[in-house]
Amino acid sequence: MQKDAKDLSAIEIYKLLIGLVTPRPIAFVTTLSENGIVNAAPFSFYNVVCSDPPMLAVSVARKDDGSSKDTSRNIRRTGEFVVHTAEESLIEKINHTSCPYPSSISEVERAGLTTVPGKLVKVPRVAECRVAMECKLVQIVELGNGPDSDLIIGEVVHFAVDDEVVNNGRVDVEKLAPVARLAGSNYSKLGSVFAMERPKYTPE
Repeated sequence: MQKDAKDLSAIEIYKLLIGLVTPRPIAFVTTLSENGIVNAAPFSFYNVVCSDPPMLAVSVARKDDGSSKDTSRNIRRTGEFVVHTAEESLIEKINHTSCPYPSSISEVERAGLTTVPGKLVKVPRVAECRVAMECKLVQIVELGNGPDSDLIIGEVVHFAVDDEVVNNGRVDVEKLAPVARLAGSNYSKLGSVFAMERPKYTPE
């Protein structure tokens, strides 16, 4: 297959991207509405983008009418959010939060999850999640035609990690059992893990 992007429709490009850029980590994000409702939703256009200071980036697609989703709107207003790791044991409940509920309804409650107060942000984190990263907004970049999405960059100001998934100061990824996003309705578990050292350059 050889195609110029300009010759493809938006949906064709989207399907190619989510099939080619995979597996993708899932950010399970909580935010707080102006009425105190805890909003939660999963996003797979997500990654770490800086370590000093620690920063995460989450891309939140706009609605069909071009308006921002609750997550983007809440973060823009409060400047705070919490990112959780999507774990295998919770993935069905996390997936439930992707339902397009009206902003007056908390997806956390509808999914049968509970919250605990944040340490350094007003946004609560999900109690059942063993990893939560409290973030302060650094920047929102509007991307694409329309725009199409909001790229949200946040600085992690507090890490809440269950001791169960930490071994000698390192996260035990097999115990954490994160879930990744594939194309369509497909997801992926961790699978086999292997180690490989980076090569070192030696001048001849």
